[in-house]
Amino acid sequence: MYSMSTPDRLIESTRELLWERGYVGTSPRAIQQRAGAGQGSMYHHFSGKPDLALAAIGRTAGEMRAGVEEILSGPGTAAERVSAYLRREREVLRGCPIGRLTQDPEVMADPMLRGPVEETFAWLRDRLAAVLAEGRERGETGAGLDPAATASAVVAVLQGGYVLARAAASPEPFHQAVDGLLALLSRS
Repeated sequence: MYSMSTPDRLIESTRELLWERGYVGTSPRAIQQRAGAGQGSMYHHFSGKPDLALAAIGRTAGEMRAGVEEILSGPGTAAERVSAYLRREREVLRGCPIGRLTQDPEVMADPMLRGPVEETFAWLRDRLAAVLAEGRERGETGAGLDPAATASAVVAVLQGGYVLARAAASPEPFHQAVDGLLALLSRS
């Protein structure tokens, strides 16, 4: 990490800490220690913790979108692409780095920090709905499939699967949730 620029080290350290500890549990001192940067350096590049957190959340959201887009715009039927997204490699027991932020009261209370979280989930639902609508148009799914409602269900199952896995300290409930959803989608 030390070959990165100081702002990048600060952003990457903040991303990791937000995922591990949440916003409330991420102190400027912990960020500085993990980044190997001093207080002066941090405040030279960022106006404070909220500014740095916004940069970190934005980077995480951007990377997440790029990865999802690569899968959903790939080859295959709509169902195959949605399945590939659901089954992609994940750190299940760590949870979703964006979804975990929704449980942080300070993030949800701050429109600036909540914005990229809301936008990311809205984008994900819209992107999944577009793939599902495409599948419906091609006759790959039942004509009665509601792409928007189904996309919301896909996101809800994923986020709920993370919660179940973390509660059980096992990825198995997550994988069961995905398997159950895919079984339901295959019948639609």
